[in-house]
Amino acid sequence: MAKVSIVGGGLAGCDAAWQLARAGHEVILFEMKPDKRSEAHTEDGLAELVCSNSFRATGPAAAIGLLKEEMRALGSLVMEAAYATQVPAGGALAVDRTLFSEYITAKLESHPRVTVIRKEITSLDAGELAGNDAVVIAAGPLASQELTESIMAAVGDERLYFYDAIAPIISRDSVNFDKAFWGSRWKPEDDDYLNCPMSEEEYKAFVAALLEGEKVKPRDFEKEVHFEACLPVEAMAERGEMTLAFGPLKPVGFVDPKTGERPFAIVQLRTENKDKTAFNLVGFQTKLKYPEQKRIFRMIPGLENAEFLRLGSIHRNTYVNAPEVLDESLQLRARPGFYLAGQITGVEGYLESAACGLWVGLSLARRFDDLSLKNPPRETALGALLGHLADKPDKAFQPSNVNFGLMPGLEKKMKKKFRKEAYGQRAQEAFRVWLEQVDLTN
Repeated sequence: MAKVSIVGGGLAGCDAAWQLARAGHEVILFEMKPDKRSEAHTEDGLAELVCSNSFRATGPAAAIGLLKEEMRALGSLVMEAAYATQVPAGGALAVDRTLFSEYITAKLESHPRVTVIRKEITSLDAGELAGNDAVVIAAGPLASQELTESIMAAVGDERLYFYDAIAPIISRDSVNFDKAFWGSRWKPEDDDYLNCPMSEEEYKAFVAALLEGEKVKPRDFEKEVHFEACLPVEAMAERGEMTLAFGPLKPVGFVDPKTGERPFAIVQLRTENKDKTAFNLVGFQTKLKYPEQKRIFRMIPGLENAEFLRLGSIHRNTYVNAPEVLDESLQLRARPGFYLAGQITGVEGYLESAACGLWVGLSLARRFDDLSLKNPPRETALGALLGHLADKPDKAFQPSNVNFGLMPGLEKKMKKKFRKEAYGQRAQEAFRVWLEQVDLTN
């Protein structure tokens, strides 16, 4: 029986604890509430949901739906609690957040191999963490300043980030190529970017919509995020009607091949993966509410029917440069025996965070039993998410939700309406084969 300390009683920490305990190992789960809380937490229970009570779509035609299926198959406590406390939400899985927290708290506090200690851990070198076979840091995106500084000392200042400035990602299949065209600035022969040209009328209507769009109100601890290097697109628009046209939407160096003229403004979409199935809207980090993002960004010529794989945001979120500082098992390269789980690794979303915790707990338990556990294939939702944390990007590493753009592209062409089902079917088969190969019953 191994002994593992877990710092943080959120979704990731709880699923990691559950996987280790059910495998027969001793777990000490440190949770700083109720003596101390982050700026976002208000309740005393474990696995507190601080934002929405929705775990998003179900079914294999959505990447998050696939992740749910895979987590359930692997014995996720978070998924068990979610279905036990489910409330009506159409095609989504939503929960009663109070009952959800109470369910998980009761399960862990009553488990004979789990000890929940209500105490803040402020350093990787804390005495409470000594003598463990492993330590899992699942402190979430709002880790305390002291613990954050300790992680910084381990990984290096330049490898730890404190804010997300995330632009939306859209599916290539949803782009109208009758309006969009390939090419980079000054190099029309390049295909690194998709470009959506705008007329003066279209541009001004778009800017007006940005200014009028409903925005997420920042919490007090997020206000400083609006620094000059990553202003929200709507904040740039507030500086003047032509600010965007001289900034990220400047048309200099472009000629629209359909008109032979320079557009009044241009929106660039940068490829997000090697298979070019997903594209990032360059310079479109935003505080617009999600429905407003969909409405307003679909005003861009060529994106009238855009399918959003990830929506934009700017918020405080402490996370590491995972491809640089974590190995395949999510262990800190600089501190062997210390693992990260949850949003601090560079994933976004409730279930993505829980999946990281589940994976760390599951893989550690196998290692303690002298059994290996290879990662799920990239065609699966969990494999794609872990792959995102392992692959060094061409640009700066950014957190991501699970989405089909993280998976390898489909090998055969098909109509757009069948592609999601094809991704789902491929993922389910790949996960089934992997699960049989690893044989988690041993």
